[in-house]
Amino acid sequence: MKIWSDTHIFEHPWETVVQACWRKYPNPMNTNVQGTDVVDRSVDQNGVLHSHRLMTTDWAMPGWVARLVGMPERMYISEHSEVNPEEKSMAMKSRNLTLANFITVDEHLVYKQHPENPQMTLLSQEAVVHIQGIPMTDYLEGVVFGNISSNAQKGRQAMEWVISKVKDEAKDLARTVENVKGLARTANETVESHFKTSKPTTL
Repeated sequence: MKIWSDTHIFEHPWETVVQACWRKYPNPMNTNVQGTDVVDRSVDQNGVLHSHRLMTTDWAMPGWVARLVGMPERMYISEHSEVNPEEKSMAMKSRNLTLANFITVDEHLVYKQHPENPQMTLLSQEAVVHIQGIPMTDYLEGVVFGNISSNAQKGRQAMEWVISKVKDEAKDLARTVENVKGLARTANETVESHFKTSKPTTL
């Protein structure tokens, strides 16, 4: 068994980071994630959002490892998350469903508003890798461990990419709203001008 953990600070408010989490896939950095499906979503009496998603991925393991464990083309991961807007916390737990008899990867991520700066978000991330029932256990755990570390870095880059995309969309929407307001003002001025210059019809 190997345990990987790390922390990271996003220089964005918690609300922005959470929005990026929901829109993280697909992205050009984490191409191994092929799709996500919402299995269940509900809000409890305390206002906490509970979600269960199923993710389709490609672990991109070396060919000989894939042949050794009979790795299919697609891997499935179950992800449960809780978003608590009152505490400004988002917790995500995931575990692979495919090949779970041989390989398990339990990942836990927590996004919290930074305790010293509300304009930043603190990410705490941990993954536990356990392999059993196949040869070269320690080596294979190291391979999976390395993939997790690499994917974590790509995931943070993807979050920044999504956040940038969201901000651009917000700017485009703001410009569109202003353009619509401008057209409305012009139309209103045209109508008012027409009524001011029009002579009343005499019978």
